[in-house]
Amino acid sequence: MSNQPPPAQFPPDAPYGQPGQPPAQKSNTLLIIVLVLLGLGALPCLGICVGLLLPAVQAAREAAHRVECSNNMKQIALAMHNYHAAYRALPPAYTVDEAGQPLHSWRTLILPFLEQKALYDQIDLNKPWDDPANQQVASSVLEVFGCPSASDPTVTGYVAVVDPSGVMTGPVGTSFQEITDGSSNTLLFVEVGPDHAVPWMSPQDIDLPTFESFAGQERHATNHPGGTHITIADGSIRFFPNTIDASTRRGLVTKAGGEQLQF
Repeated sequence: MSNQPPPAQFPPDAPYGQPGQPPAQKSNTLLIIVLVLLGLGALPCLGICVGLLLPAVQAAREAAHRVECSNNMKQIALAMHNYHAAYRALPPAYTVDEAGQPLHSWRTLILPFLEQKALYDQIDLNKPWDDPANQQVASSVLEVFGCPSASDPTVTGYVAVVDPSGVMTGPVGTSFQEITDGSSNTLLFVEVGPDHAVPWMSPQDIDLPTFESFAGQERHATNHPGGTHITIADGSIRFFPNTIDASTRRGLVTKAGGEQLQF
């Protein structure tokens, strides 16, 4: 008879969670249960963290939109300066037909200076901007004419303040020599909110009383919290607070009023 011990006997696999389950499997099961409970407990904390981070994300997005909007306006201002170099005057606010009816916007006239010569060549300048002959071009969406914070990309908030005392007077262009207040103290064009946005080809802008009425208003005047962008005749872009009063706005528009402006 052999003196060797009998071979080890292992119990058959026990059902999950029953006695006889290997210790490692029990530990894994317990770990999974703990992690699930921790995860369920962390959900409210995760919601709170998201709520705290959301304002910061929105603020960062708006800051990026403001930079892009400012860059668009800078390109437009440069195009207007190049137009002046070619024609010795800034573009008129709009062109007219023989009866004096407005046809096209100043935004249309600067297209060749915005690397949009091919689009410009498709326009029949002798017919109104909304004539069927110009419909295809009029329906084009140009990113340079749109603020990324605006809700409707088919219209533009970059408009002139059309007034006889200003740079954009109507169907006749203004030369820099006529801006005796100085190009660094005179408005070229502004950004407005959705209530006053227009199709970019349309010879529509705003007048001086409308610009003055924006003083203290948030909804009508801007796409950005607290203020809006304006472009000065020297080509610089400034952020213009909504709190600026009507008299300062009027002095900014006039090209030969002799005002001393601080804003």
